[in-house]
Amino acid sequence: MNMYVSNEQFARKLDASELGIQDFKDAISVIGLGYVGAVSLACLSSLGHRVVGVDVDEKKVDAIAWGQSPIVEDQLGELLTRGVDNDLLSATTDIKRAIWTTDITFVSVGTPTAEDGGCDTRAIEAVARSIGEALAVKDSFHIIVLRCSVPPGTTLKVMKPIIERYSHKTAGQDFGICFNPEFLREGSAVADFHEPPKTVFGVTDQYTARALARIYASVDINPIVTSVEVAELVKYVDNVWHATKVCFANEIGRLCKPMGIDSHAVMDIFVQDTKLNLSPYYLKPGFAFGGSCLPKEVRAVTHLADHLGIDLPMLDALIPSNQEQVRQALNLVKRTCARKVAIMGIAFKPGTDDLRESPILDVIAELMKSGIEVTAYDPAIQPGPHISQQFDYMRHAAPHLQTVVDALPEFLKETPETALADADAVVVSQNIPALRSALASKKEEAVVVDLIRIPNNAPTSSNYVGIGW
Repeated sequence: MNMYVSNEQFARKLDASELGIQDFKDAISVIGLGYVGAVSLACLSSLGHRVVGVDVDEKKVDAIAWGQSPIVEDQLGELLTRGVDNDLLSATTDIKRAIWTTDITFVSVGTPTAEDGGCDTRAIEAVARSIGEALAVKDSFHIIVLRCSVPPGTTLKVMKPIIERYSHKTAGQDFGICFNPEFLREGSAVADFHEPPKTVFGVTDQYTARALARIYASVDINPIVTSVEVAELVKYVDNVWHATKVCFANEIGRLCKPMGIDSHAVMDIFVQDTKLNLSPYYLKPGFAFGGSCLPKEVRAVTHLADHLGIDLPMLDALIPSNQEQVRQALNLVKRTCARKVAIMGIAFKPGTDDLRESPILDVIAELMKSGIEVTAYDPAIQPGPHISQQFDYMRHAAPHLQTVVDALPEFLKETPETALADADAVVVSQNIPALRSALASKKEEAVVVDLIRIPNNAPTSSNYVGIGW
């Protein structure tokens, strides 16, 4: 079974039957004995692998060679001592010898912030050169595993070419290369290694995926295999999300304090909701939020903070960020140069006829201003008193949309096929099965502007564009 997953596909978990020989022990070298490297070295030896640590710092190498931890980390010292005592763990400053005597090399060197705010990859480049020079005189297939936090493209566009240049060998044929992000928290890194929240391999060949699966088999029998670039970005996204959570909680604390409200009581209740608050719900790239609750209450909270004289920059940015997503959708449609656009779904979400603050209406308004003909379909929007009341409300609450609301009865069609007829572009704003199947009736050359991710695998076609993929 092919375990490689491309950028256009979702990552998937490997089944235990795909792991191969699970009791096989690889010889592993770990380059860079800082926080991640030292923990990885000790924990890999605790799994029974023979490991060689490599670093340019002789004092650090000597300490680890004697089984002493170079950092303060729970359980790390005893694991290092046990590894040395069991003849499974050693350390050296000789990177080439370490590579010649092992099958797999983990790279965990520093990637500090560069002067321009980006990622400084000089250490990775230096290590890649040394690895290449070592592989130039090694006959057996060797696997290089990058574990540093790096921007997408670093593994394959920075590290791989250097290794190929100095080894005179080809990745995927003579050596394997992959990205394996770490998710270790300082203070509980050893525990996190043995009970990981997830194990991710970004690979380009099956052999490398199977080798890594064997290494981690005793701690995670179902690793996630994906493309190298996805694995690289996952690490950044994880940490940005954690930073977002810290800032969100702190801003709630700043909001609560002047009102005499216990912020911990608020957040303790908030986190008990694992259906919506702490869950995958809402965490899919797509179109802007809308409806009767979210926009109104974000504005209410930011207004309250302003009244209290509190600065909440993260919450203040929510509405502008949401408006930017509307602009992105509009720009995608305009780039098609379509003269007639069909909108599939006009309520703020599927399964409701609620038009209040539906972001797609703002897109329609701008299209109409540009002289573009618009047709639309929504299975939940039917003529009647209720919709008339909504129209009246919209005219009052959103006067900038009055032209759209007045014209809606004319351009809203009874069937999706009617709305799609002769359209040059189709905007899909709701995830409704009936709308998906109706796309078969569109003009062959009509461009689909997908705001919801219709297919699992985004097509690579000039007639398809996604808003965030």
